[in-house]
Amino acid sequence: MKLMVKAPAKINLSLDVLHKREDGYHEVEMIMTTIDLADRLELTLLEQDEIKIISHNRFVPDDQRNLAYQAALLLKERFKVNKGVSITIEKTIPVAAGLAGGSSDAAAVLRGLNKLWDLGLSIDHLAEIGAEIGSDVSFCVYGGTALATGRGEIITELPAAPTCWIVLAKPFIGVSTADVYRRLNVKGIDHPKTKEMIQAIEKGSYEGVCGHLGNVLEEVTFSLHPEVEQIKEQMKRFGADAVLMSGSGPTVFGLVHHDSRMQRVYNGLRGFCDQVFAVRMLGERHMLD
Repeated sequence: MKLMVKAPAKINLSLDVLHKREDGYHEVEMIMTTIDLADRLELTLLEQDEIKIISHNRFVPDDQRNLAYQAALLLKERFKVNKGVSITIEKTIPVAAGLAGGSSDAAAVLRGLNKLWDLGLSIDHLAEIGAEIGSDVSFCVYGGTALATGRGEIITELPAAPTCWIVLAKPFIGVSTADVYRRLNVKGIDHPKTKEMIQAIEKGSYEGVCGHLGNVLEEVTFSLHPEVEQIKEQMKRFGADAVLMSGSGPTVFGLVHHDSRMQRVYNGLRGFCDQVFAVRMLGERHMLD
């Protein structure tokens, strides 16, 4: 028995860090939305009691370092499943890009194995389990558009953000999320207007969303990798309506309303960047599978 599962990337429309918690994590307020850039996973039921990861991408580990492997192992041990699974990951989302590719793969495995192993778990239960794997996994289980609080695992659903083109550009570098958070000076933060962003989404105001993009991690990543800031400036110059770095980077995205301008931004960036994509927002939860 085989099952195909889609694992879409996310972008942060707003990312704020409130303070450092006693458990070592940071208290965050993030508004995230899924986009139509996705990995595809094929889950094949195995009678033998093992987990296999197959990927042709050399940056994707095939052992317990892989979040998809961790998701399968957690379900297997928690619910005493004595069958196995082979997980083939067809990567489209760039690795270590600030787009939650690994977290989305893990979430796809949770959703897929719930069906393949006939576990009968609710989506909320899967999201709770996902929080044990990584901070973004809970959001990726649901997809859509949401406010994520706590360390990222408390998810409040929001309406779909106004539809538009998303142009993404990722330079050929990886960024360590842990390193960025470690260097963040929480006291010196200029906080994004999270409430205003939520209001803009609820009103369906594209101009409001563009006007309230914000990410407190940008300054840290820009200081470590100046080329990320240069890509942001280029994207503005080519005509994107609003531009922001996603997550801890290094991917930068631009919101663009019109097809002709999207093409101009996309073509312009291809001369500056290794990986450039033009995709639409997914925005709604039910568009995952």
